[in-house]
Amino acid sequence: MEEKMPAAEAAEKETVSKNFIEQEIEKDLAEGVYDHVQTRFPPEPNGYLHIGHAKSILLNYGLAKKYGGKFNLRFDDTNPTKEKVEFVESIKADVQWLGADYEDRLFFASDYFEQMYECAVLLIKKGKAFVCDLTADQIREYRGDFKTPGKESPYRNRSVEENLRLFEEMREGKYQDGEKVLRAKIDMASPNINMRDPVIYRVAHMSHHNTGDKWCIYPMYDFAHPIEDAIEHITHSICTLEFEDHRPLYDWVVRECEFENPPRQIEFAKLYLTNVVTGKRYIKKLVEDGIVDGWDDPRLVSIAALRRRGYTPESIRMFVDLVGVAKANSSVDYALLEYCIREDLKLKKARMMAVLDPVKLVIDNYPEDEMEDVEVPNNLENPELGTRKVPFGRELYIEREDFMEVPPKKYFRMFPGNEVRLMGAYFATCTGCEKDENGNVTVVHCTYDPATKGGSSADGRKVKGTIHWVAAKTAVKVECRLYENIVDEEKGKLNEDGSLNLNPNSLTVLTDCYVEPELGKAKAYDSYQFMRNGYFCADCKDSRPDHLVFNRIVSLKSSFKLQK
Repeated sequence: MEEKMPAAEAAEKETVSKNFIEQEIEKDLAEGVYDHVQTRFPPEPNGYLHIGHAKSILLNYGLAKKYGGKFNLRFDDTNPTKEKVEFVESIKADVQWLGADYEDRLFFASDYFEQMYECAVLLIKKGKAFVCDLTADQIREYRGDFKTPGKESPYRNRSVEENLRLFEEMREGKYQDGEKVLRAKIDMASPNINMRDPVIYRVAHMSHHNTGDKWCIYPMYDFAHPIEDAIEHITHSICTLEFEDHRPLYDWVVRECEFENPPRQIEFAKLYLTNVVTGKRYIKKLVEDGIVDGWDDPRLVSIAALRRRGYTPESIRMFVDLVGVAKANSSVDYALLEYCIREDLKLKKARMMAVLDPVKLVIDNYPEDEMEDVEVPNNLENPELGTRKVPFGRELYIEREDFMEVPPKKYFRMFPGNEVRLMGAYFATCTGCEKDENGNVTVVHCTYDPATKGGSSADGRKVKGTIHWVAAKTAVKVECRLYENIVDEEKGKLNEDGSLNLNPNSLTVLTDCYVEPELGKAKAYDSYQFMRNGYFCADCKDSRPDHLVFNRIVSLKSSFKLQK
C-alpha cells in the first residue's frame, strides 16, 4: 500500500534506510563476493525519462562513484515495436545533463543478441527451455493464478533435438508472429507466477532501430536483462520494487546460463511525486491531443521538461538526496522539488526588474527628455554578484497591483498621497491616476524628490513601500508563461472514465510584459529572479532574439519549510 509522505517529512528523512543499498554493497565487498562495484542505468528507449528515472540514474552513478567503480548506460532495446532513435538521443542527453558520466561505456542490449541466442540454445540443450505452440491467450490460461497452480503445456516435453530445430527455424523466419515462442522450463506449480515457464523469446517480424532486419526473434526483458548485466560484469543490479517478484527468475537465468560471479539484484522504492503525470501513455495522449506542446512541455516532469522549465542538475540532485532511498513506496510533495530549485538559485541568480502586468507611471516633475542610470545590487543576499546600471526616466512601467486608488489597511504601495521608494532610484509620492471609459486605470501619476537618489533621504524620513519598475523608453517587451500543476490531485488525478483530471489553469500566457534592457540579451536556458514574481528561464524552444519567452520556473514563496 502506497503511503503519502509530506514534503517536510521527506526532506527530514535522513534515516539508516537511506543507506541500505550501500550497506549491502559494503557487506559484499567485505566478504569477497565482489572485488569491484559496477552499476548501470538500463532504460528502455520507448519514451522520455522523468523525475523518477533521475533518481535511478543518480543512485546508480552515485554508488559507482562512492566505491571507486564504474557506471554504464545501457539501452534495454529488446522491443522494436515501441523504440525510436529519438528516445535514445533524448535519454543520452538527459543522463549527461544530470552529470552521470558513463565515459565510453554506452551499450545496447541489441549488441548482445547473438550471445542471448546462444544462452537460449544452452538452456534447450540442458532441457531447461522448450518451443511452445500455445497462443498468448492459452499461455495465460494455462498459467493459473495466485490460488490455482498452472497447467503444463502439451509441448513441454518435446525432445532437445526437436526444440533446437524449431528454435533455429524461428530464427530463420519460418513462423509468423505469435505462432511459436521459446519458454523456460521451470515450475508450473511455483507460488511465484513469474517462474511458471515464462516466455523468453517471441517471433516479431519488425525492423530494429539498431540491428535493422537481422533478427525476427527477440528476447523477452526478463531473460535479456540478467544476461546483459552478467556480460557487462555488473555487480549490483539496482532496480525498483516491482521487480522484486522477478528476482528469482533473474537469478535462475544467470545461474542456468552458467555465468561466473553473477550480478545481484537489489530493489528500492520508486519515486512518486504528487500532482504530476509520469505515465507514458498519459503523456503520449496529452501530446497527441495538443494539450501540451511535446514531451518537454514545462508542465510535465520529464527530465527534458524540467530542463526546459529552468530546473538545474544541482536542484535535481538535491531533491533526490533529500528523498533518499527507501524500501517502501511513498509519495513526495511536489513542493519539495520546488524548494530545491529555490535553494539552488537564490544565491546564484541576479534579481532583475520585470513587470508582468504593467500600468504606466508618469513622474510629472521629472524632466521629459532626460534618462539616467541608477545602480542596483544584483543580489542583496550575495554581494559577490556585484551591481548593475539600470536606465531610469520620466515614464516607467510598474505592476498594476502596486497601485490602488482606495487601498485596504496595511497597503504600503502606491495610492494617492502615499510616498514609496522606486527601487534603487528615488522616493515618489502618488498624486492620482487616469482611467478609461470602463473605469480601468491607464496611467498613474506621481512626483519625485530629487534629493532621495539611491532610495534614501537625507532628512531620515522612512517609507514603508518599495516597488520595482522598468523605464518605458528602454523596456524590452517579452512573453511570460506561468505554470501550475497539470492535474489537480486534490480532486483526484483521474476522472471516473479514466481520463486525467486536468487543471484548466495549468498555463497562463502573458504577452505584454516589460523587462529591463539587460534581460533582452537572454539566451536559451538563462535564468534570473524576476523581483517579486519568481524565478524565470528563457525558453529553449520558442524564445527568439526578436520575441523573448520566459518560463516561470517557480514562484518565490512556498508554505514548505525544510525541517532541520
